[in-house]
Amino acid sequence: MKLTNEQIEEFHTHGVLIAKNALTDEDLQPVIDEISRFIDRRALELKAEGKIDALYEDEAFERRYGRLFAQSTEIAAGLDIMHYRGRAVFEFLHNQNLLDVIESLIGPEIICNPIQHLRPTPPIRYYENSDPASHFGPWHQDAGVIMPEAEGSDIITCWLPLGDATVEMGCLEVLPDVIRQGYLRHRPEGGTSIAPDMMPEIEPVPMICCKGDLVLMSRFTPHRATPNRSDKCRWSMDVRYHPIGQHTGRTGHPDFVVRSRTNPDSVLTDHAEWCRLWIDAFENPRGVVMHRTD
Repeated sequence: MKLTNEQIEEFHTHGVLIAKNALTDEDLQPVIDEISRFIDRRALELKAEGKIDALYEDEAFERRYGRLFAQSTEIAAGLDIMHYRGRAVFEFLHNQNLLDVIESLIGPEIICNPIQHLRPTPPIRYYENSDPASHFGPWHQDAGVIMPEAEGSDIITCWLPLGDATVEMGCLEVLPDVIRQGYLRHRPEGGTSIAPDMMPEIEPVPMICCKGDLVLMSRFTPHRATPNRSDKCRWSMDVRYHPIGQHTGRTGHPDFVVRSRTNPDSVLTDHAEWCRLWIDAFENPRGVVMHRTD
């Protein structure tokens, strides 16, 4: 899906855009199936360790995780993209419908930025054994969670739900129309967040969206996640892309080429090599991984 000129103008004016129906069920189902297999394995391991009693194997995808999480928060261990490193997720990072949208904003020479996450947000009622704040974040810009050297990089944040993302489910909220202010000073207290005296006085806008929609944000767009007060888990991914040759903001983690018209052979398609890069980054730390706080 290519963005229209009107959509591109909306993004550059407001710093945020919902691209409706950009992805198909066929694009997302392999990722959902892979996550389901991971949860199956973790649930069986936890049951064998005596940490959960019920597997809830007959529950739907959007409800099973929450019921398991209520028994043991360890169900989440190793679930983020860079830790479980699934083939379906790796292939999704190259998804052509997704990259067509990104190309509309930054051109055809595209790097997959190393800041990439899979986020299951269970209903808040299941938080008896954990901190609810660990599953929703404070107001921040992505420019606040990268190195200062990357402030000039044209990093596009792409937030996408794997199911519905309603207000009740704690959908993303943004503050539009502040991108020309650039980086707003952040502080570390309570999680990396915009300093209170820097917060724009703008009414938050909920990014209500459905499976297949993409929320596109500038690195300077303030945003936050909110509590999930429904009875279903809110599954989302947030991935980032920027033009080849620009600073990643995370030199300690691996980036890779996902599209290049000028040098197609540079695209990394080897899943095993991607896994090796992440394992090496964790086992042999080098470079910088930081949040930008004062």
